[in-house]
Amino acid sequence: MQAAHHPLVSIVLPTCNRLQFLRPAIESLFAQTFTDWELVIADDGSDAPTRRYLRALDSLARVQMIWLPHCGRPAVVRNAALHRARGSFIAFMDSDDLWMPTKLQCQIELLRARPRCGWSYTGFCQIDGHGATLAEEATRRWVAHEGSIFEPLITGGVSIRTPSVLASRPLILRAGGFDETLSSAEDYDLWLRLALESEIAIVDEPLVLVRRHDENHSRVWQSAFTGRDHALRKLQDRVDLARRSLLRKERVNNALTLALTHALLGESAAALRALGRSAHYSWSYPHWWLRGAKTLLRAYLPQRPS
Repeated sequence: MQAAHHPLVSIVLPTCNRLQFLRPAIESLFAQTFTDWELVIADDGSDAPTRRYLRALDSLARVQMIWLPHCGRPAVVRNAALHRARGSFIAFMDSDDLWMPTKLQCQIELLRARPRCGWSYTGFCQIDGHGATLAEEATRRWVAHEGSIFEPLITGGVSIRTPSVLASRPLILRAGGFDETLSSAEDYDLWLRLALESEIAIVDEPLVLVRRHDENHSRVWQSAFTGRDHALRKLQDRVDLARRSLLRKERVNNALTLALTHALLGESAAALRALGRSAHYSWSYPHWWLRGAKTLLRAYLPQRPS
């Protein structure tokens, strides 16, 4: 059922099963102190119990449901919800994460005070499947970046989690939404394009709880590297020479990390293929030759026991 007015914020939520996490995720949305929002849920072919729960939500005035055949591609599912969204701002949520009650209110107030910024994000904390804070949070490095973040975003210096982002809908439409050709890193790809279009503001508080568990969306791990390379490569014709050089160098580093990961997993042939595929844009970088040689030695020579 559609709401009677156009809300200020549309919350985009893709989902597929994981009902034990979906319920508290949606409860955290309804607990927001800011209330001028609609929830657009795109269901990617969930099972019967999840559909029953979602049909009950569909009767609520502020909830819109989109029923999709299963595709397993988050970019496709999120875009389906984006096309239905009517709010001036878009907030992204994942079906297994949680928002703190003041999350939307803090971001809306911040963006109203920072008109040059078309989008914002917040800090986050990582929790396990039971809601307990992960031990690694005690030592995780966090650097708050805001303003023009394109360069540090390229090099991995900015930590943005999808449920922490709130962006103006015109900005997202201008950037083109999610790239549906990607099966992974589709969020990073969009953040890069948003960063080209607008400065960003940060609420430097952990207002999002990102859940890590055994049922996280499963992908072939290499697809994250493939998606990141695609995101970096396709922007090269849209930026100046300095940024183009930075994008290319980061593609080299991405390929080297992919090859090394294969080597560490004992996948020697895959490590060699990763280096070979990157040679045409990497051969002029001395560190590609040095690190590539070390990777191949690790991959093909027996390692001494520690």
